Amino acid sequence: MSLVDSVEKEFTLQTAVTRYDELRMRDALALQPLSADDALQMLALGEVIARKAGYGRQLSVRSARAAGASWAQIGAALGMSKQSAWESHARWISEQAEQHRRTGLEGFDAEQEAAARDLAGGSDEA
Repeated sequence: MSLVDSVEKEFTLQTAVTRYDELRMRDALALQPLSADDALQMLALGEVIARKAGYGRQLSVRSARAAGASWAQIGAALGMSKQSAWESHARWISEQAEQHRRTGLEGFDAEQEAAARDLAGGSDEA
């Protein structure tokens, strides 16, 4: 198992951010030099934070769509075009479906994928 995989299993988003911030401050202020292990953990934590935040972002997109937000509104909230927001979400749905096909456990099964695509609609839908 890679370091990032073990860190991802060990830390929640909140605890990963806390530990990352602790290591980053130590490194930035040079109060106590980081060991190689700490520097590698900080690197892995940064990746875990990005992964977990990205997943949370897509769940928030689903919530916004379920609440009636348009892709133009979602794109504006994310600082991108409605097309880019929709394409990013559509890719995420495909990745979730592929993950389920590979593992049989994680990600979206066929029914969940269909429901997610139905909720997403097209990029030009309100």
